[in-house]
Amino acid sequence: MNEHVRTPEEIDLAATSEGTGATAPEAGAMGRIVDKCGYVFALGIVVAAAILLMEVFLRYFLNSPTIWAHETTVFLCAAAFVFGGLYCTCRNSHIRVVLVYDHLPPKARRVADIGISLVSAVAAAFFAYASYHMVKRAVITPAGTVRLETTGSAWSPPTPAFIKIFILFIMVLLVVQFLILAVNYARGGRNIER
Repeated sequence: MNEHVRTPEEIDLAATSEGTGATAPEAGAMGRIVDKCGYVFALGIVVAAAILLMEVFLRYFLNSPTIWAHETTVFLCAAAFVFGGLYCTCRNSHIRVVLVYDHLPPKARRVADIGISLVSAVAAAFFAYASYHMVKRAVITPAGTVRLETTGSAWSPPTPAFIKIFILFIMVLLVVQFLILAVNYARGGRNIER
């Protein structure tokens, strides 16, 4: 068994699925903005947890449950989950087949990064197109009037429509981000605005 185990200094974390823990320089200004917005969605998860704790206390200790806690936490968590795809893209920590990617030389990695970014942009564009139709059905009635889709519960907030609109918005941003990444990878990391 003559296997060489790579030390942390030898591992290029930017080239692994783990990422570096920072915004990828190739993501540009948009990546830095998305990275900062991540704090808002992280706060949304904390708020959702606080709401759930409050609901448990109200329901089981005071026998006075709310009608809004469940749907609010689902909305906050769904928004964070949807945003997470864009966030991971900007930090270059999305899933990739590292079994192959880690063994590529730097020039081949650059070509792979360009190809991955372009294919991902096309896929995100298809999802944006599909989500446009989803939004249309969630916002416009068959009669042509504007009416937001609701949950249908006792509280019945329009959160399904809001999430669908948010998905469309994020998919469009993903297309733009993947194109920015492809261009910056093609430039070879030179002249990247930091």
